[in-house]
Amino acid sequence: MMFTEKANAIFQEVIDTYHIKDDVYQSFTNKYDKENDLIAHLLYRKCWIDTVQWHYEDIIRDPNIDPVAALDLKRKIDASNQDRTDMVEYIDAYFLDLYKEVNTKKDASINTESPAWGIDRLSILALKIYHMNEEATRSDASDEHRAACQKKLDVLLEQRVDLSTAIDTLLNDIAAGDKYMKVYKQMKMYNDDELNPVLRSQK
Repeated sequence: MMFTEKANAIFQEVIDTYHIKDDVYQSFTNKYDKENDLIAHLLYRKCWIDTVQWHYEDIIRDPNIDPVAALDLKRKIDASNQDRTDMVEYIDAYFLDLYKEVNTKKDASINTESPAWGIDRLSILALKIYHMNEEATRSDASDEHRAACQKKLDVLLEQRVDLSTAIDTLLNDIAAGDKYMKVYKQMKMYNDDELNPVLRSQK
């Protein structure tokens, strides 16, 4: 099985599980034990974060949202973004460990993004596909709406094939020593009370 076959299946599993309750405040349980299948554990958690945040973003766009509730939700989105970034780094750490014994070839090249950032996009793409499919099959929508959404869905499905192929190719190239990966920690400044001038002024 190619890596992205596993990833896409887990992402679909997460999204389906979330939508049983369809509630951003529902409890989270990771069905994959990190001791037995670390990468599945990380992928499941990553997609759950993305799925909850997707719905946070829907809620905060309500033009009638209470300003206090909107501020609270903005804080949740900020925290979710940090969790998302952390999970990307955990996934890249998994691949760094997985390929640590590979003898990189002298002419090996580096990719524009690490494997985990490609996987991040694949997770978001799974959410786009799920929700665009909802719109393409929504019974109370017009024929024109459904047709337009079906065209978008077709593009998204094609994009998933292309992105999955690119990720699998990158992982195979790293495993063969044709490419190498480096991970640069995200140096976000706005959450750091030493780097954000507004936070620093409150100390």
